[in-house]
Amino acid sequence: MLFQGKSLSAELLADGIVEVKFDAEGSVNKFDQATFEDYRAVVEAIKNCNDAKGVIVTSGKPAFIVGADITEFLETFKQPEDALVPWVKSASDVFDSFEDLELPTVAAISGFALGGGCEMALACDYRVADTTAQIGLPEVKLGLMPGFGGTVRLPRLVGADNAVEWMSTGKQYKAEQAMKVGVVDSVVAPDFLREAAISVVTQAIEGKLDWKAKRQPKLEPLKLTPTESLMTFNTCKGMIAAKAGKHYPAPMMMVNTLEKAAGLDRAGAMHLENVGFAKLAKTDAATAQIGLFMADQVIKGKAKKAGKIATKAVNKAAVLGAGIMGGGIAYQSAYKGTPIIMKDIADSALDLGLTTAAGLLSKQVERGRMDAKKMAGVLNNITPTLSYDSVKDVDVVVEAVVENPKVKGIVLAKVEGVVAEDAIVTSNTSTISIDLLAESVKRKDKFCGMHFFNPVHKMPLVEVIRGKETSDETVAAVVAYAAKMGKSPIVVNDCPGFYVNRVLFPYFAGFSYLVKEGADFTAVDKVMEKQFGWPMGPAYLLDVVGIDTADHCTGVMSAGFPTRMQKIDNDPVNLLYTNDRFGQKNGKGFYDYGTDKRGKPTKVASEAAYELFAGNVADKKDFDADEIIARLMIPMVNEVVRCLEEGIVDTAAEADMGLIYGLGFPPFRGGPIRYLETVGLEKFIEMADKFAHLGEVYQVTDGMREMAKSGKSYFTTDVKTA
Repeated sequence: MLFQGKSLSAELLADGIVEVKFDAEGSVNKFDQATFEDYRAVVEAIKNCNDAKGVIVTSGKPAFIVGADITEFLETFKQPEDALVPWVKSASDVFDSFEDLELPTVAAISGFALGGGCEMALACDYRVADTTAQIGLPEVKLGLMPGFGGTVRLPRLVGADNAVEWMSTGKQYKAEQAMKVGVVDSVVAPDFLREAAISVVTQAIEGKLDWKAKRQPKLEPLKLTPTESLMTFNTCKGMIAAKAGKHYPAPMMMVNTLEKAAGLDRAGAMHLENVGFAKLAKTDAATAQIGLFMADQVIKGKAKKAGKIATKAVNKAAVLGAGIMGGGIAYQSAYKGTPIIMKDIADSALDLGLTTAAGLLSKQVERGRMDAKKMAGVLNNITPTLSYDSVKDVDVVVEAVVENPKVKGIVLAKVEGVVAEDAIVTSNTSTISIDLLAESVKRKDKFCGMHFFNPVHKMPLVEVIRGKETSDETVAAVVAYAAKMGKSPIVVNDCPGFYVNRVLFPYFAGFSYLVKEGADFTAVDKVMEKQFGWPMGPAYLLDVVGIDTADHCTGVMSAGFPTRMQKIDNDPVNLLYTNDRFGQKNGKGFYDYGTDKRGKPTKVASEAAYELFAGNVADKKDFDADEIIARLMIPMVNEVVRCLEEGIVDTAAEADMGLIYGLGFPPFRGGPIRYLETVGLEKFIEMADKFAHLGEVYQVTDGMREMAKSGKSYFTTDVKTA
């Protein structure tokens, strides 16, 4: 054994072949500080081995290397930029020293080779992959760019245009796809991977493969003429500017780095990569996106734990109500492999539910993501019925009838009397108290909320709402079922609006106050979309949600929080509702909806809406973007903090992911708590205090003031006060 560390080993095999094996103590291989120390030691051990003639790099895990250890990043990135450049250089230098070994090297790739794992493979002369391999450079999803030589080696192997596509999208590619562009040299069956790698390195040792010629292009400038360079990089910049926009700096930094480095050798190009990586590491977008990745791991970890401790397995489900929502739930459950009964009281509703599911599946077939046989199998997993008897043997029921507590109560009582004693009953409600609905059932310990978001197949979030008497076993089973459906569940405690809708309505209230003071709703939408980054501004979002739905929910929230979320006199939303303007569902709300001559949807600010507001709101007044953002976001962030303090949502990570996955909160801002801490607690409080006279939704909690004084973070502090 040439070297044995905690993460890597190097063993001299027959015929002078050294096998470098990544086999970390944990479940996956990743580049953390300890692994880098082993990596350096391995390179030195090979250099000092006179009998070494070639190297193969293998993995002792099913996956090659999943990337760098993200958990080390946020703390490291707090260093100043001039300290980060030598930090990342010290890491990339190890890859360079491996690439400079005076003998041929071959990577044997199985499973994931992502980020640093892909860059490890790129530092080798040859890459052999098996059919399980998935290779990519996903750093852009963290607001970063490759930092271990990816921007240097990849374009010199596959061309600048292919490299930009790989790095700017962050996609991972199957082995065959990677081979087509030249990232991988050959693809073999998993059982033959190590044998194939030994074969390649043996041929290189024997001179049958010119490994020095294979390596040389990675050490030299890109072979592009000035005209080719201009066309390639200008085209890439145009595409990235259109797709990424100004809020995501990483893709453009990559292209600019590649362009500047095109005429440089490896050393010069690597320096530009080091500098670019360090600059991106200091951006708010990187902090936010890395934070989101870690928050997502929190949610996945809790769901995985729930799956392990759940005493009730969900192998068959039922949904009551076959409307758009019920059909979406049925589709999602069936698509992910859990058969589901779809119950309604009318054949027409069942037809609508099945049509909804069939339409979604047809799109999958059209896009080549599914064949007709799989589509038929999914549809066969959905059983429509008009009879309660059909649901008697299910493990979980999702009630998804009309949002009316009396109707829901009747349906819940009825179904509980049909299903088995150990069956779990849930309600898909957006605002109605779970404890109120629990009054309709006898087995309150086996009842909870399961709030899906529309459209179900697109929105990742499911709120699992715990009632006062809901058992831990019930919560665990429902969380596990939601995860099995491909969703990201967060557990919240019962209150009006639960978590997501509770914090959304103060945001809507801030919008209504602005419109009442003379703000143009189109101007507000433009600021919140283009500058803050929401997928929809508040007026457009209200139209999509449904003005009637929003008005109903406003009443629920007002009853629940009468001093903070009281109804607003002459609320523009209520004015639209009382004049039968319900938004997209009837084609008229803040905007008028229709289709153009080509059949494409249209959206124009409604003159009728302006006329309705006239006389009920102040004369038109222009507000600057900063005030618009403050007036809407302060109420939302304040309510998120209250939810954390009251224990409605357990952690800041879940609070952030709830709005990312449930509302489309701008990912580059990282969620409401990450946004709050990026602004800075003291600055946020100062900003909020300027508007405190507008009402309780603008008034920060005493807890936030204490957090600001102590300099603590919501991500590392349990702030529950109740």
